[in-house]
Amino acid sequence: MSLNEVWEAASASPFAPLIAKDSQFFVGFTLLLAAFILTGLFGLNRSFLSIVSFGVPAALAFGFGAVFMICAVGVYPSPPTQAPKLRMDSEPIFTAVSSNAHQLYTLLQCIGFTSKVTVQITPDGIRFSAEELRVIQGLAFLDKALFSSYTFNPPAADNNDNDNDSASDTVYYPCFVISLSALLETLKILNINDPSGNSSASRASSVQPAFPSGSNAFTAPSVLLGRSCIIRYPSEGAPLSVTMIDTGIKTTCDLTTYEPEGSEVDIPLQRDAIVMKIIMRSAWLHNAVTELAATNPAALKISASATHEPFFALSGTGGPFSESSVEFSVDQGNTRAPGSRPAAAAAADNDDGDRPRAKKARLVPTVTETFLVSPPSSMGSRIMQRYKFALIQKAARAMAVANKVSIRGDRQGVLSLQFMVEFDPYGGSSTRPQKVGPPPIVTFVDFRFVPLLDEDGDDEGDDLF
Repeated sequence: MSLNEVWEAASASPFAPLIAKDSQFFVGFTLLLAAFILTGLFGLNRSFLSIVSFGVPAALAFGFGAVFMICAVGVYPSPPTQAPKLRMDSEPIFTAVSSNAHQLYTLLQCIGFTSKVTVQITPDGIRFSAEELRVIQGLAFLDKALFSSYTFNPPAADNNDNDNDSASDTVYYPCFVISLSALLETLKILNINDPSGNSSASRASSVQPAFPSGSNAFTAPSVLLGRSCIIRYPSEGAPLSVTMIDTGIKTTCDLTTYEPEGSEVDIPLQRDAIVMKIIMRSAWLHNAVTELAATNPAALKISASATHEPFFALSGTGGPFSESSVEFSVDQGNTRAPGSRPAAAAAADNDDGDRPRAKKARLVPTVTETFLVSPPSSMGSRIMQRYKFALIQKAARAMAVANKVSIRGDRQGVLSLQFMVEFDPYGGSSTRPQKVGPPPIVTFVDFRFVPLLDEDGDDEGDDLF
């Protein structure tokens, strides 16, 4: 039994002393005075009889008198208002329960290119941020919809300024650093399988729809339904507790938390200066990067134009073998208006020829759902940026498990790859929305890359026109 439990149990039956608190000082003073008098009488007549008559009573009176004086002067009962405070402080800051740990493992593995990750707990979910040398950053957000139970009790922010009373009620979101590799090992400690990590799968299978044709009790997502996870953060500075439960087996791991080094700053993406936005299936991007990786390139060059072919192309440059390029073709029979509306629908509105089209239709890559390229006048009609190919490959896991990807770039050249991952609310992995039942759970993983400085100038892009 812990000391706190003993304290709580003793509060039900308080101790009542034989002599009341208010009378202990008088009794102690009387006993000490009696001991002083008996000691003086013993000093005047020192004999064996006086030891029994004066010495022993003097010693007993001095001992008990000293104890009563200490109790009367130096011991005070604690106020009864402190006991409820102990119970309030014992309530954890954060507790979440997930019935499918495989979903958490899949999202966190997408940003598993670093050993440590910065964690921030918010009322809407848990934010994991991984970065390397300030040139690549991966953001994974575990939405509260992934958890069957999500409890967050934010602590009040410390305020040393007594003049500002309103700031005393300000709350902040706990932020700390943990070992991402240790967290991933904890989530798969009960043999969590990762079907997306099967290297023996053929490359052609990735272009097929990522939706399973059917599921039964023997499929991997169904087998993982009984494996739950409990994440608990008791207090500031305490370890992050992760408990895995599977068919009666319970394993708890405490991950040490560290203070973040300074204030975390994300790689800036100018959302008001986006010059390129392309939405497509993530499998197409994954296949293109895999094809280019065969030549071991040093840089990945992204080329996009709204008026000249190739409209969208990925090239691997600087490799020891050769240079390769993947161009996303255009279906000449399919045109879209600038608002990404299919040309067939626009033609249906104007089949009688009475009204001219409001906007001229244009060609866009067939594989894209949204294709918006609007470079500033200083860039010309084509957007071209180069990025380190090894950094782009670190997002390959997210490319493999995501359904769609949004490719965005700003005027400074910062590249954002935002992956949309859908999870079956019944516990499966990426799934197609069903007509009956709850919609899938949608989560996002965002990667941001800093461009390479183009030392050769812009002349090398003239051959692409």
